[in-house]
Amino acid sequence: MAGNWLLPAETTSSGRPVLRPGEVESSLQPSVDLVNEEHPNLPILKSGLLVLTTHRLLWLPNPESATSPASAVPLATVTHIFQSKKSIKGMFASPRVRFQVSITPDGKVQERGSKSTVITLVFRGKSDPDSFVGKFWEAWRGRAWEGSVETGEGEPGRVELGDGGGSSSSDTGLALKMPVVGVSGILRKEQEMWESTDKSLQDAFQDLNALMSKAKEMVTLAEKMRQKLLSGSSSQANATNDEEMGSKEEMQDWLLSIGIVSPVTKESAGALYHQQLSRQLADFVKIPLERAGGIMNMIDIYCLFNRARGTELISPDDLLRACSLWDKFNVPVMLKKFESGVMVIQNKSHSDEEVFSRIRSLVQKPDALKTGVSATDAARTLGIAPAMAKEHLLAAESKGFLCRDVSPDGFRFYINIFQDIDPNDAYLVKEYGVYDAWIRAAIASR
Repeated sequence: MAGNWLLPAETTSSGRPVLRPGEVESSLQPSVDLVNEEHPNLPILKSGLLVLTTHRLLWLPNPESATSPASAVPLATVTHIFQSKKSIKGMFASPRVRFQVSITPDGKVQERGSKSTVITLVFRGKSDPDSFVGKFWEAWRGRAWEGSVETGEGEPGRVELGDGGGSSSSDTGLALKMPVVGVSGILRKEQEMWESTDKSLQDAFQDLNALMSKAKEMVTLAEKMRQKLLSGSSSQANATNDEEMGSKEEMQDWLLSIGIVSPVTKESAGALYHQQLSRQLADFVKIPLERAGGIMNMIDIYCLFNRARGTELISPDDLLRACSLWDKFNVPVMLKKFESGVMVIQNKSHSDEEVFSRIRSLVQKPDALKTGVSATDAARTLGIAPAMAKEHLLAAESKGFLCRDVSPDGFRFYINIFQDIDPNDAYLVKEYGVYDAWIRAAIASR
């Protein structure tokens, strides 16, 4: 079994890999086989998604035909990457990338193992092996798994005028300013201006790099805190009061808004961009949907998702295409379009029948029988936004459950009593029916 010699890899409910703190995706390649050349008796991992990160090489099976578990090869175990040889025979075969990893005497992949074995990656789909190899070398040499690189406070050396050998005006603290005379003076003045601009740009980018490095550390720290809060919320549910639970939920929301550690980009995912974006979006919307009552409009999701992605913003068309792909994946969320044209994202467990039942109970209350209900009233009952509540009320009206009254004050919805009225005898009132309850409420209001 593949899991006996490769390390297992965790995946989310949508099939996305669970990344470690500080781990970032670098490249994604579809339809890749993973073969152990020196141990042909081991099963071949066929036609999986290969994900290269800064820490690991992940192989994820096809969800539709998952015969092998998700596996991982830590880059720390890689001892050598072989250069691909160009040949005429290779032009008609699938591209291959070979690398060597360290293993234990019993054949399991492990860092600093006593033995080694060669693993071959066979690219069967539409991919770019050359680009992958370049990023593979870069990730392996970067050694990001060893921790963040500490940057010194000293500035990198820069060559300036007068920094050559011998004495200069800077040695005595004197600045000799050459006069601008003739063409040579103009060129010297322009050169000094370019050097000053270059120095300013270097200082600016140095500060920006330091800021980005701290921002990455903060995102990693926030992810650790969020995972700790999520794991501790279930174990300490009985020992905490409502106020403490509320503060924890607020902290989770704040940490969630800090950002996604490794957002899917077109550069890293390539042709799989919308597919992987769809999976990452399905994982992201779980917590916001739970807090919003199981349904949110596309605009709110677009703003939340882009805020979490930081500088890697997506377009509304990318968001719509990503949501449209959920029908092909086994994810717990779905895209729904109301008859009015409004599109929302909701949990699959968010049943319309349950919503209609709660609306029926709301409109049959004595006060609602007299004055009806508004979208705001329904929003309080359903625990969703008023705009979404209005769409549910309109959907209930189209089903024949409600009647609508349009006035200068807005829409008011009432229970449909016409279903209980006998067309042959309009004065016949069925006992304990909706019509009877409406008459009793009208009499009580006098």
